[in-house]
Amino acid sequence: MNSQAGVDGAASISRVQRKRGRRIQEILTTAAELFGERGYDAVSLDDVAERLDVTKGSLYYYFASKDELAVAAIETLGANWTARLERLADTQGGSACDRLRALIREHMAIAVGEYPAALRLFLAPSTWPDDPRARIKELRRRHDRVFRGIVEEGVAAGEFTVTTVETTLQCMHAAMAQAPLWTAGLDVPECDECLDELTHTLMKLVASPAEN
Repeated sequence: MNSQAGVDGAASISRVQRKRGRRIQEILTTAAELFGERGYDAVSLDDVAERLDVTKGSLYYYFASKDELAVAAIETLGANWTARLERLADTQGGSACDRLRALIREHMAIAVGEYPAALRLFLAPSTWPDDPRARIKELRRRHDRVFRGIVEEGVAAGEFTVTTVETTLQCMHAAMAQAPLWTAGLDVPECDECLDELTHTLMKLVASPAEN
């Protein structure tokens, strides 16, 4: 009896932990969307609570302040997204060209399918408070390294021809950031076709003159 009670208690705790985890993820995703849509200063905890249809007091159960919520949202979104791209860069076979094409396509698919509004919170962190701004910059550098490594590898191998790696990456990141806007309102087949076309276009940034 005692053994069964222990099993039931552990199962109950596990369910509570999973529920808590799902709730925190919902809060973070919603906060990231709002920060991306409106900017940091224009979003309050009341706004987050209203979109979630909960009281502001319930948010304080998980996060002590808007700054803490913002840092957690940035960390969860940016770290998860970049980790997925890092894994793809490490496991994708083929040439640098094959790997870069897969990376560009996956980055835009994540942006469009999962974080269309939240993507913008990484674009202009200058108006953010110190802690979230520093975290945004750190995640942007980590994200950039994934693409930079493959572009530099392709240049060294003679696969890519670029003006400069820096300019190429700046143009690539700026264009990828617009993918949610360009695909807005499209159904799934049209969206996939658009992302394929965008990927093909961005690969022109590293193509040799003969391939262009």
